[in-house]
Amino acid sequence: MNDDDIRTGVLATLRRIAPEVEADELLGDRALRDQVDLDSMDWLNVIVGLHQRFGVDIPEADYAGLVSLDAIVAYLARRLAA
Repeated sequence: MNDDDIRTGVLATLRRIAPEVEADELLGDRALRDQVDLDSMDWLNVIVGLHQRFGVDIPEADYAGLVSLDAIVAYLARRLAA
């Protein structure tokens, strides 16, 4: 799975939680929660959705590094490659 496939999956997961998300307007290097205005429960649902979609365990200790779309894609790419 390449980065584009991962990004598409992340955006689909995000849209399931926040259907108003406009993928074209998201900046990959900016804090995703600020751009989409997700509360903590929505953010947890995104993390769970990513786990379900990609089959990757995401420990709570890693949540702080999952700030931007680019960071999430890079994280998932590393985990999927392992």
